[in-house]
Amino acid sequence: MINLKNHNDQRSAIIIDTISKAYGTNKAVQDVSLSVKSGELFGLIGPDGAGKTTLFKILVTLLRPDQGQATVVGRDVVQDFRALRSLIGYMPGRFSLYPDLSVEENLTFFATVFGTTIAANYDLIRDIYVQLEPFKDRRAGALSGGMKQKLALCCALIHKPGVLFLDEPTTGVDAVSRKEFWEMLQLLKKRGLTIMVSTPYMDEAGQCDRIALMQTGKILAIDTPSEVERLFRKPLLAVRADDTYRLIQDLRQAPFTETCYAFGEYLHLTTHDQTTPEDVTRYLNQRGHQHVVMKPIQASIEDSFMELMQHG
Repeated sequence: MINLKNHNDQRSAIIIDTISKAYGTNKAVQDVSLSVKSGELFGLIGPDGAGKTTLFKILVTLLRPDQGQATVVGRDVVQDFRALRSLIGYMPGRFSLYPDLSVEENLTFFATVFGTTIAANYDLIRDIYVQLEPFKDRRAGALSGGMKQKLALCCALIHKPGVLFLDEPTTGVDAVSRKEFWEMLQLLKKRGLTIMVSTPYMDEAGQCDRIALMQTGKILAIDTPSEVERLFRKPLLAVRADDTYRLIQDLRQAPFTETCYAFGEYLHLTTHDQTTPEDVTRYLNQRGHQHVVMKPIQASIEDSFMELMQHG
């Protein structure tokens, strides 16, 4: 639990204290507490349905929590919601700009809503907008996925917010656009902007200063990406063979197997104590598997996430 009264608000841009939210019997967010430091790039990592969007909507004042408190840049998300809306930037998961307005018209509209102009805060969006400028007269609905993403980011930044909230901003865009987007976030972070971003992509977690792993409305772990990886303390094997489907079936039925999950072309396998790689190889050879490749590997954030889901 985080005591909001005793917490140093100058250090923390976001403070969440035992927030819960339910939709009927579905507990979307359950007793979540965390804080995000000023100038930090913080990632909320978890699959669809984990509660990330519900938590974001509470923080940007679109939902009221059932219990608990939260402050953003020192303002309570319930009591100070009107004042807070002009101090934050929010980019929802779905493209929410006006598709019939041009790039420039959308940006002008959002600047006007917040009582500013494009020119006033152009320095903040310049590195992003230069990629959009050749298409400034094109309707937003006709942009590619990556360009829509950049326009939405510009619109969320145009009033120079104190905190930027990005809810699954890279979902549905190509790999190159994902890479470019994270490069933009790193540049914004260097300018001192506090950023909270949610994503279902475990490989993006390494781009963050700290992360929170979330599942079924609960926080499983909060730490730096490297420390989250170190939570996985068991020997881990990557295993591959010709028939992947039969391989995973046989390994999951093996008496020595603790966990076995598919990760690309390999299976990640943990075994009970005293089991050696030679024991695994012998077992697979007895079942007729061909071209077995096995090697010890370091656990990833996704491995730690799966371990935490299973064992807590």
